[in-house]
Amino acid sequence: QLVESGGGSVQAGGSLRLSCTARTGTFRSACMGWIRQVSGKEREGVASIDSDGETTYADSVKGRFTISLDKAENTLLLQMTGLKRDDTATYYCALDPSCERLALGAATSWGQGTQVTVS
Repeated sequence: QLVESGGGSVQAGGSLRLSCTARTGTFRSACMGWIRQVSGKEREGVASIDSDGETTYADSVKGRFTISLDKAENTLLLQMTGLKRDDTATYYCALDPSCERLALGAATSWGQGTQVTVS
């Protein structure tokens, strides 16, 4: 089970940090990441991190978002800075054996989603 927190409303240029917690051991294998979706639009893979710590970012968030994993706390984090209106979406924590699939917005395990609104 993946549980997200940290969404909210912020003005453009602001920052938010999303968290995703899971049972111990959940993040030890597979690719972990964040996928976002705006109603009526396709899902977009935002960022991912694999078991070796290698990270991948969508071009739209490079330089602004940072994904990290706190293994001790079994928590996946997404630090978002320089937020833009286009970042407004529901953000989902997700797991999949493939980081390539996460980049395409697909995953085998999903959190419930947390809303990020940038005005």
